[in-house]
Amino acid sequence: MTHTRTAGARPADTAPAPGGAAPRRTLLHGLPWLVWRRHRTLLLLVLVATAVGCVTFVWQRPGLVDFLHTHGTAPGVHGTVGDTFEHAYGRLFSTGRQLLAALPVVAGVFLGAPLIAAEQEQRTLVLVSTQSVSRGRWAAATIGLPLAVIVLCTALLSAAFTWLWAPAHLFVDGGDWLTGGLFESTGPVPVALALFLTVCGIALGMLLRRTVPAMAGTFVLALVTGFVWDRFRSGLGTLRSISYPFGSEGPSLPSGAVRVDDWVSTADGRLYGFGTCTTGDTEACRARLGIVHHVAQYFDYGQLAGMQWRGAGILLALTVPVLAFVVWRVRRRPL
Repeated sequence: MTHTRTAGARPADTAPAPGGAAPRRTLLHGLPWLVWRRHRTLLLLVLVATAVGCVTFVWQRPGLVDFLHTHGTAPGVHGTVGDTFEHAYGRLFSTGRQLLAALPVVAGVFLGAPLIAAEQEQRTLVLVSTQSVSRGRWAAATIGLPLAVIVLCTALLSAAFTWLWAPAHLFVDGGDWLTGGLFESTGPVPVALALFLTVCGIALGMLLRRTVPAMAGTFVLALVTGFVWDRFRSGLGTLRSISYPFGSEGPSLPSGAVRVDDWVSTADGRLYGFGTCTTGDTEACRARLGIVHHVAQYFDYGQLAGMQWRGAGILLALTVPVLAFVVWRVRRRPL
């Protein structure tokens, strides 16, 4: 006896065999797939930018290492090697620094702020309460997937850029790793900053319930964060000092050190501003105050990693309560 397949029957090649394995599931399915579909344009752009950036940094490193083997790892006193390096690699490092500085802001403004605000504004969030999916699962997928992508991409970019920059740190920005943006574009700081701004953007969007105001508020928050960070950065480490007799050239600072400030001081260590006793009868002024030394304050290159991890830890400590508030409100309060 032959049987004909009815119109609504499952095709033979897709029907699971009795006792056979379950149908293959893709990497993203269910809620994570839905979140990916809604934000795939921006997430794909971030992934592509990460791939291009990492490939570029890795591709350029062998040539950079060859340059350093040929010319040495320090610019030298005449600056000709430094000029050659700037001509060959200046744009590469400038672009990499700008990319890693922009990624946290882009993540916060264009991904974090609209993440829940767009759902509230379009009223699609109301459907969550009518489905079998709990609010907790919805929050985990909606918030977790974008944050995972941002953290992964920022970490990969930062690791590749740091790997490129580390052997040439004396050349880039004249060796100033503290104030030129390199502090925020290497190590763990970009990851922590991206996570902080994205979570704050999510919180602002959830509270304001409107996409455009949330994006504007997140952008303002990013500017304020950068302003505060610039003044807070130097407090992440302990300044080191070197004293030498007044009027002498003094010893050279350790390789890779960043000079922060200069003072004049008395024999017992009392500090005065570097411009003290620079007009009038300078010798009498110094004799009256007892100024006998110059003092240079600096951060050593070996302090960089510790300062970055300390700063990243502070950003993460600020992120945790904001994220906890977002999850609590999504699960417990009307949206």
